[in-house]
Order: sequence, then C-alpha cells, then structure tokens
Amino acid sequence: MLLQIKDLSLNYGEQVVLNKLNLDANQGELTAVLGASGAGKSTLLRLIAGFESPTSGEIFIDSKLVSNRKDVVAPEKRGVGIVPQDSALFSHLTVSQNIGFGLPKGSDARIKELLNLVGLSDYADRKPASLSGGQAQRVALARALAPRPKLILLDEPFSALDAELRARLREDVRRVLRAENATAILVTHDQEEALSLADKVAILRDGKIIQSGSPTEIYNSPVDLGIATFLGDSILVDGHVEDGKIITALGKITPLNTVSEGQVGVAAIRSENFYLQPNPSGDSEVIGRVFFGHDAVVEVQTPKLKIRARSNGPFAPEVGMKVTVWVRGAVNFYPSDKHN
Repeated sequence: MLLQIKDLSLNYGEQVVLNKLNLDANQGELTAVLGASGAGKSTLLRLIAGFESPTSGEIFIDSKLVSNRKDVVAPEKRGVGIVPQDSALFSHLTVSQNIGFGLPKGSDARIKELLNLVGLSDYADRKPASLSGGQAQRVALARALAPRPKLILLDEPFSALDAELRARLREDVRRVLRAENATAILVTHDQEEALSLADKVAILRDGKIIQSGSPTEIYNSPVDLGIATFLGDSILVDGHVEDGKIITALGKITPLNTVSEGQVGVAAIRSENFYLQPNPSGDSEVIGRVFFGHDAVVEVQTPKLKIRARSNGPFAPEVGMKVTVWVRGAVNFYPSDKHN
C-alpha cells in the first residue's frame, strides 16, 4: 500500500472539514476522489502534500508516517509531485527548463524522455505563453513526474479546459501515468472524469469517504440514495418488495441489491434502464426531447409520474409520440429506514 490515510480529521475552529477519513492507494493505481464543491477535496490534497497539519489521524506514504497531530514531514521530503489546476509554469523558463526545474545537473536524458512521453518534443525551447491550455497541463504533469515522486497529486487539472480538450487530455494523462507506473490521487467534481480515468473512485461527502471501489462498482451499486443521485442521472420511484420484486408505478422491477419481503422504499432507476417502445395505443407520451447526436434524453409523462430516458439518438422518439415504458435490467432499491 503506497498511501494509507487513517481516521484523518481537520477542524478549523468549530468547522469540521474532514471527519475520520480513511483512504488507501496501491502502487501504480490512480484513485479519483469525487465530491461536490466544498466537500473537502483540496484540503485532503493539502494534507497529503504536507501543507496542512491534521487535527487527528495519520498519513503514511510508502509505509512511512508523514503526518499526525504532532509531527508533519516537510512537503519537499515526502516524494510527492503536484499538478495544480492552472499548471503554474514559470513564464520566464522554456518548456524544457520548466520540466527540469529542481532536477540535478545532467538530467537532460530525463527531460528528453518526459518531453517525448507527453508529446512535446518539438516544444522544448518554447515559453509557456506560446502553449495551449492542454499543452501547459502536459508540461505541468511532466514537471511533477520528473524527479520520479512516490505519489502524484492532481488538483482538478482539467477544470479550466473546454469539454473536447478535457476528454483528450484525460487520455494523455492516463497514458503517461501508466507509462511511469505512477501512483496518483485525482480530486474532481466531474463524475465522467472520475469514472473514465480512475482505477478506483472514492466518494467524499461531509468530510468522509462514503464509498470506494472500481468505477463499475460505484456506478452500479451506490450504497445510498445520495450517491445514486449524485453519480449519474437516476429517477426515484416509490415501491415495495413483494415475492422478490419491487412493485412500482412502472410495474414489477428486479432488484440489483439484496432486499427483504415487505420492505418499503425507493427504487433508483438509471435513465439508460428505460426502454421506450413506440405504441399508438401506449399509455405514456413523450413531452420533451434533447438531442445530442449519438443519444438523446427523452422526457416522458407516464400515467402516474414523469421520467427521463436515454435513447439512441437517431431513433429516439419524437415529442408527442405515444410510447410504452419498460424498465430493463435490475435496479437498486433503498428501504425507507436506510436511504439518505
């Protein structure tokens, strides 16, 4: 285990920012810490980096204790590299000089290796002002990797970029981290970013890690309604369990998680779980449609409730069309005495 965080807390006076937080990261693993604004993500990075002292708890890097309430190892002695939101390159230095900043003399081979790895060999002698946002972030990543740190911290490094560039840069970053076998912690509020990039996703809420696991586990099996609605689009439908099925206004639905006979609660149905069958005699009607090309979000008024379904773009039902609504696949059910 390269990074271990045990019962980490940080208080500013009476304000609790982090509350007995636990998090682990294995060598070569990219962990995304996903949470809403104000959840404590950047504070967590500052504690890992050594810029803050915890109120209680411990942080270990490569089995070495680097933070507790009494002792904090200095940031420069932790073997941690940081990629900030805005790249923070030195404007008066070239790309090569930025990457090599702080390296010992004779590191030209390492600088050249990283320039090639991030695809910027032709930009070695340029100044940061001539780079695009994506290129600047790749330089910042190369600079963080240059001294071969034990751990890389990425503080929402794609947030200032447009959507298309973010998607391309995510792939570049993942490739570079894999090539270096780097262990990385990414903090983000972007669900798509966390799910598409990380090996493990940890959901941070109210200063605690509420759930962690693979992107598939987190998306398919949220531990509570708060995560189900935060991570992806879910329609919440009241229901109860009868003969192993969830009885709802949309019919009988198969539960994905373990349920007990007679339980009353809420089914969280993903928009992609809905199937809309065009039917002139259908009891539901399409009342809204947002077209994205490859798919479309279709709003449907059923006899008892309104739903949003995600359909294949070119074949998505049009507004005014009568449809029959089916729920395909299994869904998660949250009993009333447990859901948040």
